Amino acid sequence: MLGTSGSTPTKERGLPAAAITYNGKVYLFDCGEGTQMKMLAHGVNISRVEAIFISHVHGDHIIGLAGLVRTMALNNRQKTLTIYVPKGEEKTIKNLIVFDRAIIDYPVEVKGTATGIIYRSEGFEVSAFRLNHQITTYGYLFKEKDRKKFIADKCRSLGIKGKMFREITQRGSITVGKKRISISSVTLPQKGKSVLYVTDTRPCASTEKAAKGADLLIHEAAYSDAQKALAVMRKHCTAGEAARLAKKAKVKMLLLTHISARYKDTDLLLSDATKIFKNTVVAKDGYTVEV
Repeated sequence: MLGTSGSTPTKERGLPAAAITYNGKVYLFDCGEGTQMKMLAHGVNISRVEAIFISHVHGDHIIGLAGLVRTMALNNRQKTLTIYVPKGEEKTIKNLIVFDRAIIDYPVEVKGTATGIIYRSEGFEVSAFRLNHQITTYGYLFKEKDRKKFIADKCRSLGIKGKMFREITQRGSITVGKKRISISSVTLPQKGKSVLYVTDTRPCASTEKAAKGADLLIHEAAYSDAQKALAVMRKHCTAGEAARLAKKAKVKMLLLTHISARYKDTDLLLSDATKIFKNTVVAKDGYTVEV
C-alpha cells in the first residue's frame, strides 16, 4: 500500500496508490500525488511498472502520474506504458501527461476502461466493474489463473524430477521407465489468488459479486460508522459498511484504505469493522501483505 489517505495527504499517509508485484513485475492501482516517492521509500521498482489502473479521475487519484511518467523517461524506459482510465476520460490523462511538453520518448497508451476483462497477462487477468461515486469510477479484480500443484511425495516415488516437471506440464503426460504417468495423477487443482482494489464508492452489489471468496479485498473506509450521513452524501463508505460487504462476499481478508485525514487514530475504524468482520486491517503507507 503506497498511499492510504483520501482527498488530502497527512504526515503519515500519502494519496491513493497500491502496487501488486507479480512475477517481478509491478501493476499500479491509482497514482496519487507523491506515489513515486512512496515507491522509492518502500522498495517498489519504478522501472518494473507494466500497467496502471486508475479508478477515477479525481485529482487525489491521478496527479502523481505526471511525475511518474517523467521519471520513467529520465530512466530511459523503452517499453510501452499502458494506463487504464474510465472510458471517456482518456483525454484528461493525456493532458496531464503532456501539460508541460516534457520529452516522454517511450510509448504511453491510454485505454478507456469498460466493464469486464480489460487486461490479460501470463498467469492472471484484470477485470473492471462499476462503482457508485460522484463520477464514473471502477473497481478492479486482479485474478490469478487456476493452476496445478504437484504432489511432492507421489512425484518422488514415481521418479519425476528436474526437467521432467516442465515436460509433463507441457505435454500432459510423461514416460518414466515403462510407465506412462498423466499430469492429473500427480497434481491437485490449486485455485488462483484474487485481490480487489475498490475506492471511492458506496457499497455495491458489483463489488460483492466480484469479491466472492477473494483472498484480499482492499476497500475504502473513508469514515467511521458515526459519520455515515457524510459517507452517503459524499458517496464513500464507512468501515462497518466495508466490513459488511467483506462478510457477505466471504473474503479471506479486508484491508481498509482511503482513510479521511480527520482520523489521526484509526482505532475507531478498526473497531467498527472488526465487530462485523474479524480479519480486518487498517492499512498504513508501506503496509505489505503476501497473498
